[in-house]
Amino acid sequence: MGIVELSLIAVGLSMDAFAVALCKGLCMKRLDKGQAVVIAAFFGAFQALMPVAGWFLGAQFADAIAPVDHWIVFGLLLFIGGKMIVEAARGGGGPVECPADPKLDVRELLALAVATSIDALAVGVGFAFLSVDIAPVAALIGCVTFGLSLVGVAVGYAFGSRWERPSMLAGGIALVVIGVKTLIEHLGYY
Repeated sequence: MGIVELSLIAVGLSMDAFAVALCKGLCMKRLDKGQAVVIAAFFGAFQALMPVAGWFLGAQFADAIAPVDHWIVFGLLLFIGGKMIVEAARGGGGPVECPADPKLDVRELLALAVATSIDALAVGVGFAFLSVDIAPVAALIGCVTFGLSLVGVAVGYAFGSRWERPSMLAGGIALVVIGVKTLIEHLGYY
């Protein structure tokens, strides 16, 4: 995989975190830069750690799975991207409910960071099958997620939730396209 594909994967994986960060920004009475950095750091850290965990899990089985690894990567990206597309088509997670107290709840933030990074765990398994060097890829995913989460908070604060569905849709489409491209390359058609 080249830098373009890896960057698109990073952006695609970041879209869940972007959408949640957008909702967090929507609930802010004033843009709190400190809270925005904390939100982005949680999402970026978990998006970076989960592919590493998936990579280590996948590396245990890489030799046994090597003959069908491209199908697994294709299936994982198709499933994750398809899920994002369906969620966007259904209207995302529904209307945003803002708490009366705008303080950050670390437990809630932790749960959201884990929930939005589960797909990165599955992609990490696929990276192991493709023998991708996980350290720079995880760093890229974490940095992209951090940046997009910061933007998400600011956009949510400024414009509201109208960008949640388009971002989920774009991320899902990007993951499906990369999955198809990976399959085509490994089948020898590209």
